[in-house]
Amino acid sequence: MALDTILRLSQATTEEMFTGQWQNRATSLDAYKPYLDRRWQEGCANAWKLWEEIKEQGYLRGYAGVRDYVSRYLRGKPQPVGPHLPSARAVTRWLLTHPDALPEADRLQVKAVLANCPAPTSLSEYVRSFGHMVAHLCGDQIPAWIETATSAADLPSLRHFAQHLERDLDAVTAGLTLPWKSGVVERHVNRIKMLKCQMFGRAGFALLRKRVLLAP
Repeated sequence: MALDTILRLSQATTEEMFTGQWQNRATSLDAYKPYLDRRWQEGCANAWKLWEEIKEQGYLRGYAGVRDYVSRYLRGKPQPVGPHLPSARAVTRWLLTHPDALPEADRLQVKAVLANCPAPTSLSEYVRSFGHMVAHLCGDQIPAWIETATSAADLPSLRHFAQHLERDLDAVTAGLTLPWKSGVVERHVNRIKMLKCQMFGRAGFALLRKRVLLAP
């Protein structure tokens, strides 16, 4: 090995040592990279969405190439400037969190989302009223809440949730009214399931019964 090659390798970083000529070869993604760069600067930072967009333009390869390009080249660039749409998961977390527990930045995001989209605005009212019933044990209000929610034509998922509550209304009302919880019972159920799994294929019910009754 030549001396200049040894010196170059001794001073190279790990990334430079593993960089080969194959990394610069032409790929079918090259024609779409300007579009990906522009969409990134416009605020689209979702690799899956970018892949779906170029797939509609004729890109025939899989998602992995777009994911690697975004991770390797675009993630290192400055954050996109301009309006950025929050993900559905982020909006869900904001709506399910008590407003007083949200950081100021998230509150501003929620305010912007609710100001521009009527569906989350209506949904947030149902979520907060349901949360109030859970926190303050207002089970007497659940029939009226279910009746209103089942008539929400623009929120089918909420309507289905309300219909499922109505099927077991007595239990739901008791859970939102009585102060007792089933946490202790659930813990013992989980312990019994653990013992049952440990004894799978061994002995029988008699030994399981002793372990359940005698275990601390």
